[in-house]
Amino acid sequence: MSQGYAIELYFDPALENQVLKAWNVLARRQISTQLIEIESRPHITLFSSPFIDPGKLESIVKSFASKQEPLRLSFSSIGSLSIENNVLFLAPTPSMSLLQFQSQLCDAIKKEGVEVGEEYRPDSWIPYCAVAQEVPKTRMAEAFCVLRDLKLPVTGYAMDIGLVEFSPVRELFSFVLGNIIEV
Repeated sequence: MSQGYAIELYFDPALENQVLKAWNVLARRQISTQLIEIESRPHITLFSSPFIDPGKLESIVKSFASKQEPLRLSFSSIGSLSIENNVLFLAPTPSMSLLQFQSQLCDAIKKEGVEVGEEYRPDSWIPYCAVAQEVPKTRMAEAFCVLRDLKLPVTGYAMDIGLVEFSPVRELFSFVLGNIIEV
């Protein structure tokens, strides 16, 4: 049974590998293996909803992706979300281009009658790339120390945008940014 859907922004291979390195270090230390277990891929979530029609979103996302260029990203800090499943993340520097990218995507979705929840509205969206979920409270400090050993900032590009169903994660479609080739 699907828990929901998410539109995710994916990275170039070098940046993706930097994030995977963090996942693997945390897994080896037995701090968190959740993202590996659900077969996620390093990403920034741009939009999520428990109920959407994937077919309706495919044409919206394809059209949107074709009008975008790869997006420069710089993960410059580590943070956590104070929600019940103790998420640790790498935070991208919130550049104007990243904020506009997400805002324009939400505008395109809303034009098609899809509701955008409060946490994905441009004035409240927090961009982040999860590196650990369900971290035991007693190990949060250790996890932060492990992540501090990463050489930040790590930089690269967002190259693809896709829709996944979760959990476990199953990619339904993805499109390369700026790719205007019709298939």
